[in-house]
Amino acid sequence: MSLVSQPSHSGSAAAAPARPALRSVLRRVGLSLTIACAVPAALFLGCYEAFGVWPAILVALAWSYGAIAWRALTGRRTSGLLVLTAIVLTGRTVVALVAHSTFFYFLQPIITDGVVAATFLLSLATARPVVARLAGDFYPMDAELSLRPRIRRLFWHLTAMWAVVCLAKAVAMFWALNALSLDTFVLVKSISMPASNLTAVAATVGAAVLVARKEGLLGPAARPVALPA
Repeated sequence: MSLVSQPSHSGSAAAAPARPALRSVLRRVGLSLTIACAVPAALFLGCYEAFGVWPAILVALAWSYGAIAWRALTGRRTSGLLVLTAIVLTGRTVVALVAHSTFFYFLQPIITDGVVAATFLLSLATARPVVARLAGDFYPMDAELSLRPRIRRLFWHLTAMWAVVCLAKAVAMFWALNALSLDTFVLVKSISMPASNLTAVAATVGAAVLVARKEGLLGPAARPVALPA
């Protein structure tokens, strides 16, 4: 009888890093985008049609802070995207109230898109572009993962893509704000912005899934784990 013990398969499995299944990642992405972006946008449009622009502004802002408070009280992690949305909406609301002008409320996201585009572009010259800083909201990242060459290239390319998307949105919406009536502008913005954002999100998820499969982070070879909401 050999005195050398053989490593068990169960021990190897226990040592393997746990990776989330694709369904869990997509659920996390969808939940984060719904809470931070889709719901406040829908609330704004519905309240705008029913009660006017000022109630719509305040309701969208209240939702963002309510979502942050609810996640804090229930012990859930608050995503950076939700915090960023609340900060942006707060700035827009304060400026609009001080200026007593809804024009400035709609102008600010255009300026914000321009600033975000510039920020994304400038971050490409750093070790951690913006997408790399936000990736932890959607997938459990660690130092080893973030330093893999494919992962680093993915973050660089996605940051560049979102910079172009934000710049294009800023230019298009600036033209629309000056050329269209307020009602028409709100309608166009409510349709075109979600459509462009969803297209960019789909491209982001598609590219990320492709790289994740190549890196063995998803699929049959990965050990699926559930991600917290």
